[in-house]
Amino acid sequence: MGRTVRVRVGVLVRRVRAAVHGVRGRAREDAGMVTSEYAMGIIAAVAFAAVLYKVLTSGQVSAELQDIVGRALDVRM
Repeated sequence: MGRTVRVRVGVLVRRVRAAVHGVRGRAREDAGMVTSEYAMGIIAAVAFAAVLYKVLTSGQVSAELQDIVGRALDVRM
């Protein structure tokens, strides 16, 4: 292996190590954010479920859903 190839491989290895070190550093910085992100996701999911429940239990939507189910059960093959 020539000197030029060894130098290029050495440079490549240093760059890969630097990239891995950078990713590890960013991962450590975000480690405290995980719990708050889960909490915000849960709050958003509960809010969406509450809105969906209100919409589905409203009079007009409920009547339409019952009509759709009734027509589906009346289908003759």
